[in-house]
Amino acid sequence: MARIMAIDYGSKRVGLAVTDPLQIIASALETIEEPKIWDYLQTYFTKEAVELVLLGYTTQEDGSDTDSSPLIRAFLAKFNTTFPEKKIVLRDESFTSKQAMQAMIAAGASKKQRKIKGNLDKLSATIILQEYLEE
Repeated sequence: MARIMAIDYGSKRVGLAVTDPLQIIASALETIEEPKIWDYLQTYFTKEAVELVLLGYTTQEDGSDTDSSPLIRAFLAKFNTTFPEKKIVLRDESFTSKQAMQAMIAAGASKKQRKIKGNLDKLSATIILQEYLEE
């Protein structure tokens, strides 16, 4: 089987998580600076089989767009053009950053570790992926 990847896209950093090849366990992979994401994905997809990519997006409580919605749509369009063979699905990521912070606190992460935004991004991607696996 091939892996499933989750992307928590941000204008500065992109959090990534993947499953194991049997698609049982979701694990944090990496946090990449946004300008480097395309090269990273190209390299990763060359080395690892990925059958599905989940792209996190958020909406307001009333269902309307957030400030990040246009950026996520632009990322989605470029992804589809760059990797037309890869299936990508939008997934609601509302509250994953809050859940990630709570998980870090529960795991005993120090304040210093919690302030590293990259840790939060890849953990948010992991939560997106884990929620998908649990459905």
